[in-house]
Amino acid sequence: MPLVNTKEMFKKAYDGGYAIGAFNVNNMEIVQGIVDACQQQNAPVILQCSSSARKYARHLYLRKMVEAAAEETGLPIALHLDHGPDFETCKSCIDGGFTSVMIDGSHFDFEENIAITKKVVDYAHQYGVTVEGELGQLAGIEDEVSVDADKASYTDPAQVQEFVEKTGVDSLAIAIGTSHGAFKFKPGQKPQLRFDILQEVSERLPGFPIVLHGASSVMPEYVAMIRQYGGKMDDAIGIPEDMLRQAAASAVCKINVDSDLRIALTAAIRKHLAENPTHFDPRQILTPARAAITDVVTHKITTVLGCANRA
Repeated sequence: MPLVNTKEMFKKAYDGGYAIGAFNVNNMEIVQGIVDACQQQNAPVILQCSSSARKYARHLYLRKMVEAAAEETGLPIALHLDHGPDFETCKSCIDGGFTSVMIDGSHFDFEENIAITKKVVDYAHQYGVTVEGELGQLAGIEDEVSVDADKASYTDPAQVQEFVEKTGVDSLAIAIGTSHGAFKFKPGQKPQLRFDILQEVSERLPGFPIVLHGASSVMPEYVAMIRQYGGKMDDAIGIPEDMLRQAAASAVCKINVDSDLRIALTAAIRKHLAENPTHFDPRQILTPARAAITDVVTHKITTVLGCANRA
């Protein structure tokens, strides 16, 4: 099956009251681990990469791996650019076979965000590529995204209709209290998503797909494994999964997951090397890491996203 854009999968997700998992990838084992879970659960999926991950994996290698996943599984798979920093990066991805891109103009003022987003949309739609825009800024650090907590801002619902109408975007990432990276909230803090903002946005944009970034939950079993086998991780609380389930059942059609995958992969590698100190074959080391990715994605599909048997 060829790669698809997100238009049809988001329509089905909105109507069905579930969300599609958007999982960040940068090597073969991560791609395979994700799609193994999706094939087992018969789930559609978005495989996405940041511009730095694209540089690391190299564009053509990355695209061919994702195309191989779609061909092997027959699943609807979109290849998406996460947090595209500028028009040129988005254009390069569109020209190079990506089926969806995000242009992140959230750090600009409102009018400039509209202008750069519309420029990407006008180019992308010529080639059947869908575009995600962003209003509001999430705190946290992940790849090239770095926003101090005091500079984060919730999405203003009063701006969303004008933004969507003037840009023509196909989906919109909003800020309602999620956070990039693994260390979202300190112990004692109570994470709370602003469902009032989500509700107002969905009322102003009926039927329109909303996206949540920074939605990793920091799965405690893998954090404990890293510590057990010599790693150091600060205490942290992720986004509670019951809140993500509530979001997925509403207007949220895409939920991004990255840090949970990184933590699981790292934990599995640390465990394997600690238990098998003489191993030097990458296949031996990375096989349990791939299985850990599958475990995390299976959990997300069945417990959080609700997209099993929706392919």
